Amino acid sequence: MAKLGRELRAKGVDVIDLSLGEPDFDTPQHIKDAAIKAINDNWSHYTPVPGFLDLREAVCTKLKRDNNLDYAPENIITSTGAKQSLANAILALVDDGDEVVIPTPYWVTYSELVKIARGKVVEIRTSVENGFKTTAAELEAAITPKTKVFMFSSPCNPSGAVYSKTELEALADVFRKYPDVIILSDEIYEYINFVGQHESIAQFADLKDRVVLINGLSKGFAMTGWRLGYIAANATIAKACEKLQGQFTSGTCSITQKAAVAALTGDLRPSEEMTEEFTRRRTRTLELVKAIPGFKCFEPEGAFYVFPDVSAYYGKSDGTNTIANAADFSMYLLNTAHVSSVMGDAFGEPNCVRFSFANSMGNIEKAWGRIKDALAQLK
Repeated sequence: MAKLGRELRAKGVDVIDLSLGEPDFDTPQHIKDAAIKAINDNWSHYTPVPGFLDLREAVCTKLKRDNNLDYAPENIITSTGAKQSLANAILALVDDGDEVVIPTPYWVTYSELVKIARGKVVEIRTSVENGFKTTAAELEAAITPKTKVFMFSSPCNPSGAVYSKTELEALADVFRKYPDVIILSDEIYEYINFVGQHESIAQFADLKDRVVLINGLSKGFAMTGWRLGYIAANATIAKACEKLQGQFTSGTCSITQKAAVAALTGDLRPSEEMTEEFTRRRTRTLELVKAIPGFKCFEPEGAFYVFPDVSAYYGKSDGTNTIANAADFSMYLLNTAHVSSVMGDAFGEPNCVRFSFANSMGNIEKAWGRIKDALAQLK
């Protein structure tokens, strides 16, 4: 959808992008200054596969400060983005025929990585009505003797669901019955939280060694192009991920690593200000979404997306275009309203469409006005 939007824009069409999943903010100055210093100090050579020691120590400092989690540098592997961290973990853990349980909706890459590893995706279908969260009973029903990994995100892309400590405790009680299941917890949207303190499933001491925690700098520090992600895991899994990464990319960019130290150990106020702005946009977006007839929309608790169920429009037509599914819905909005979105099929929820509010307030209001007008033409 982003590609199609760019093509229309190149033809002179005023397309408002509500599809991309990155903050529309610049990287904070103190992080950029650290990168400039690293260039001037000639940090220009190959880096250790798991990352510089000071960076891995900075990750440990962050995990203790923000999450009260104790890790050592040997538990940390830094990578070229959280996507590579996810790939390392899945390829290290999943063999041919292993089952990976994933609640829907999920980030599009999850299922594709499992397929690359020749594993089998087992979906737990959630819904708008239950806040797009899985329950302990649903989790236990999905686990079989072939289950190797449970994979989820909180805050979630695309739904914005955030698991509370109580909800995580209920899932933890299930995992305690199945000691061979590894828990892969993607916490990349940690700082963009609208409902309170971030809770990690790694906080439960008896499960911590079975948790592979995934995080990075792209969302919370507006560093998408810098490409820095990391895992925190037991030493055996960390070493396996290091071996894999050593054959694919080796260590990530030296300048990025030095900038990341400044991000992880420095002033968090820029990240907090960004979340404050996302909070304002969330409030306004929800006001605009609620004015759309037929939408069923969960109020996101984190991240920067709304993910409404748009199935009320399936079967409707403007006389030229008939909406049969989410793909048709997104294409209709792109071509008629000139607003780009992402169809829910990619996230495992074919009745939903993802709209980002990582755009200016003016563009958000303009986009939703266009969406309302376009949908009013469908009968």
